Amino acid sequence: MEELNSDLFDPRAVMDSDYSSTSEGNFGFAFNDSNFSDRMLRIEIVGGPSDCRSDAEGACASVADWAPLRKRPTEDVKKESDLDLSLCPEEQILDQPDMDDCEGFQNQDEAVAMAEESPSGDEADSGNESNWSMDSSTILRVKTLHISSPILAAKSPFFYKLFSNGMKESEQRHVTLRISASEEAPLMELLNFMYSGTLSASTAPALLDILMAADKFEVVSCMRYCSRMLRNLPMTPEYALLYLELPSSVLMGEAVQPLTDAAKQYLAACYKDINKFQEEVMALPLAGIEAILSCDDLQVASEDAVYDFVLKWARLQYPSPEERRQVLGAHLAKFIRFPYMSCRKLRKVLTCSDLDHDISSKVVLEALFFKAEAPHRQRSLTAEETSSSRRFVERAYKYRPVKVVEFELPRQQCVVYLDLKREECANLFPSGRVYSQAFHLGGQGFFLSAHCNMDQQSPAHCFGLFLGMQEKGSVSFAVDYEFAARSKPMEEYVSKYKGTYTFIGGKAVGYRNLFGMHWVTFMAEDSQFFINDMLHLRAELTIRQ
Repeated sequence: MEELNSDLFDPRAVMDSDYSSTSEGNFGFAFNDSNFSDRMLRIEIVGGPSDCRSDAEGACASVADWAPLRKRPTEDVKKESDLDLSLCPEEQILDQPDMDDCEGFQNQDEAVAMAEESPSGDEADSGNESNWSMDSSTILRVKTLHISSPILAAKSPFFYKLFSNGMKESEQRHVTLRISASEEAPLMELLNFMYSGTLSASTAPALLDILMAADKFEVVSCMRYCSRMLRNLPMTPEYALLYLELPSSVLMGEAVQPLTDAAKQYLAACYKDINKFQEEVMALPLAGIEAILSCDDLQVASEDAVYDFVLKWARLQYPSPEERRQVLGAHLAKFIRFPYMSCRKLRKVLTCSDLDHDISSKVVLEALFFKAEAPHRQRSLTAEETSSSRRFVERAYKYRPVKVVEFELPRQQCVVYLDLKREECANLFPSGRVYSQAFHLGGQGFFLSAHCNMDQQSPAHCFGLFLGMQEKGSVSFAVDYEFAARSKPMEEYVSKYKGTYTFIGGKAVGYRNLFGMHWVTFMAEDSQFFINDMLHLRAELTIRQ
């Protein structure tokens, strides 16, 4: 097992699934003990806003700081940790700050840290007030701790730099940190963790605040620990969104990646059927929509429906056209799998005012080139897909994609190929059905549908295949058709049924038991119709003269 004192500065370091609570690598006994300490840490708790980062990362000290517009869960929040405070120093309530404590002020990264010389070992006397002009916050109380600089430096680059920067302050015995009141409990938990490798906090709000403190003071091991603890707690949509909207630094991003991945998976599973939960999904923030759109198992009719949903959400959330174009172009367009959209919808993408013209042209061209590729090239592009958007990966659409070959001469004809995974077929039992995307012949729209239904000849389930015409009305359309399927051992298409049917808008024709066998036999492991767990169907349609 990796020792607790090993170098944890590398955010990619692999951590064990748990921390040892044995004496090996556990220095909890030395926490705030003068016998095992070489320095004093003075913690000044001030009123007013906490010390948030003002850089591009936008990281702050606590959940309340970075999510002011988001309700905290109604769960009781532990404002004070369960750490045994009898081990902590006495608190001093101050009316005026000790001015000389600012001597030798040294800014270490984003956290407020000071190191000062105190020959007597006691706190310095009051001095020049001008040194405090940079911070007018009132000091509410002060805590002092005995600390071991090697232990803290081994756990945190922040403390390592503070204690080893080669300047005079690094040799001084007293160090001062100034924090807000909301950071007090998380910081005490964090310091205890750096000694013992454990936390007493167990609620999500408390762990989130400790996570923010660990990020501020660069304690990667604690970030990973909090991330794992949060993953083990029951997930809710509200918490999942909080996890996805953490103000991440580069360091923090590595440490909490498993947590954000779990939050994305939870939201994707929770709102897989976006039509069923449309009102809730429409109210989700951008991070939640991105998590849902990244899912391969969305229960949607087609990618056309995904595109329509994204536009509807963006128009609701971003009334400003300029802001909407920016969000769609920079964030959401990459999650729409344009190669699986219909050509009719792709034409509309080109003229959509909500998308920047350069972006819409690029995604439509990419989609059309993908559609034109040979099947083996399409599979290769899908296998090579490395981006998180997975734009070449096919979802489990309700309307399954088909490949169509059309002929004009000597007769108007089309050959349609529909492939279904074994898992998709299994999900049809006992009375499900799956539809193909529409295809056209002679100006009329058609579709295929696969069913699990009862055999008319016996009380058993079986696999059926049907051909339907989309347009409703009085149109009469005579078609010769043939259904075929690949079959072992030759793996060639074998004709199953053929016939002629005069379609009237909205009607369908087909066979309730395409393979002439019961469902159990059709789905068996040794079924002759599944080749590498894929059912290959073909329908040939010819317009009668």
